Amino acid sequence: MTFQGWFLILLFVGILLALTKPVGLWLHALYEGRRTLLHTVLGPVERGFYKLSGIDPNQEQGWRRYAVHMLLFNVALLVLTYAVLRLQGVLPGNPQGLAGLSPDLAFNTAVSFTTNTNWQSYGGESTMSNLSQMLGLTIHNFLSAATGIALAFALFRGFARREARAIGNFWADVTRITLYLLLPICVVYAIFLIASGVPQTMAGAVDVNTLEGVRQSILLGPVASQEAIKMLGTNGGGFFNANSAHPFENPTALTNLVQMLSIFLIGFGLTWTFGKAVGNTRQGWAILSAMVILFLAGVTVTYWQEAAGNPVLHGLGVAGGNMEGKEVRFGIAASALFSVVTTAASCGAINAMHDSFTALGGMIPLFNMQLGEVVIGGVGAGIYGFLLFAILAVFVAGLMVGRTPEYVGKKIEAREVKLAVLAIAVLPLVILGLTSLSSVLQRGLAGPLNKGPHGFSEILYAFTSAVGNNGSAFAGLTANTPYYNGLLGLAMWFGRFFVIVPMLAIAGGLAAKKHTPESAGSFPTTGGLWIGLLVGIVLILGGLTFLPSLALGPIADHLAMIRGQLF
Repeated sequence: MTFQGWFLILLFVGILLALTKPVGLWLHALYEGRRTLLHTVLGPVERGFYKLSGIDPNQEQGWRRYAVHMLLFNVALLVLTYAVLRLQGVLPGNPQGLAGLSPDLAFNTAVSFTTNTNWQSYGGESTMSNLSQMLGLTIHNFLSAATGIALAFALFRGFARREARAIGNFWADVTRITLYLLLPICVVYAIFLIASGVPQTMAGAVDVNTLEGVRQSILLGPVASQEAIKMLGTNGGGFFNANSAHPFENPTALTNLVQMLSIFLIGFGLTWTFGKAVGNTRQGWAILSAMVILFLAGVTVTYWQEAAGNPVLHGLGVAGGNMEGKEVRFGIAASALFSVVTTAASCGAINAMHDSFTALGGMIPLFNMQLGEVVIGGVGAGIYGFLLFAILAVFVAGLMVGRTPEYVGKKIEAREVKLAVLAIAVLPLVILGLTSLSSVLQRGLAGPLNKGPHGFSEILYAFTSAVGNNGSAFAGLTANTPYYNGLLGLAMWFGRFFVIVPMLAIAGGLAAKKHTPESAGSFPTTGGLWIGLLVGIVLILGGLTFLPSLALGPIADHLAMIRGQLF
């Protein structure tokens, strides 16, 4: 570990903390539906959209209607993307003449981008046409991110409103977030990336003579526009197979820093927005403090292990840290930081191969996802996921002080606790169930390129990434098969929407409750004790996935041995 490495990490956190309130203020204006500086230019576009679609933005929805509209919207987008990918070979915008995707790969990819997962069982530059990248995938990068933020707004309203029956209008939320937040930032962001060397063209490729005198075809495309929202919307799906390790996606140390900052930017701001929405910004700072503690702990372990290197190589006289699978232009510190950022959020973009990390260095990205990706988390999904843990934490605190638990002025009763447990339990049940199945079935065992514990980790990481809607991978798994495309697609759908619906039910129930003022017997939810309890609850419930997964490897080995297979 070096001074420069720690300076990068602390600079990264410091910039984000400085931007938390400004971003939070902008988000709060969108949360309340107030005018912003961009309304003069984009207001007519918003009103035109409502007029064409027949939507009344002032007509609010109860949680059931909000959920139904959200689900129908996402199903429609999934069908559109599936059709584009299947028909790719006959559609325009295909300068390389690429064929349409197989049914299983098109299904997997459509679900992946609909759910903000962006898991990729394919090489982007050799599989997707320019039209597919833009219409089939990039459109999801905007709308799945906007959906996540809209859902967070709905939960905020649940906590903030008193005896109300509505939690907002889904269509108005998504429209405002896309128009006034995601699009403006991404236009500026894409221009910055273009100036830094990221391509933005409809050309398919350019032929050049290399220094060795060999003729090489270098693939191009509309990369910068996809890269900007890929990071800002915590999507993660790369235009190229090497993702953010590719110089056309991430050419310099500056673009690497900006990309990491953009992954966390909205997540940091939403914590302040929550505090402002419930009338006490200290509530938001308390949540952010717990998140940052967990984040810094993960970065410390990963950087320490990657900088320490491989003891086996040290025994052979090769000194230094672990540079396997890392870009020399980024180094160990920036690679370790990027890996923790992208898995603490539901981004999944990578600038180094997680499969090549040391054992403990690779454990932290896996553990981040198994926590539910609530350590900052995906845009919207991180904060509403963390608030589910907060509900359980205040329930535990209420038991300790011997009274009905309360959080930001709302009593937390049996209904909210049951729904929170239901939402959180999706993660361990689906991850462990599908990992167990794939560890004993022949079709599942055909996927890992490595045998033994590391091969098991490749399977476990894949399902953890899918259910957590992350999208990164231990790249040793051959996932582009009907078996894995199908199961991972289902895992992504469960991980997204089986959490969202109970969360919206909680939002609806909280909005209908009366406000309960704090009293001398209330458990404080802004101080160090509360932050420590939050951290503890997240770690304990995260262990519901992590600890059983440690035992699954030997069990899978034993069952495979009984069946005469070598896992």
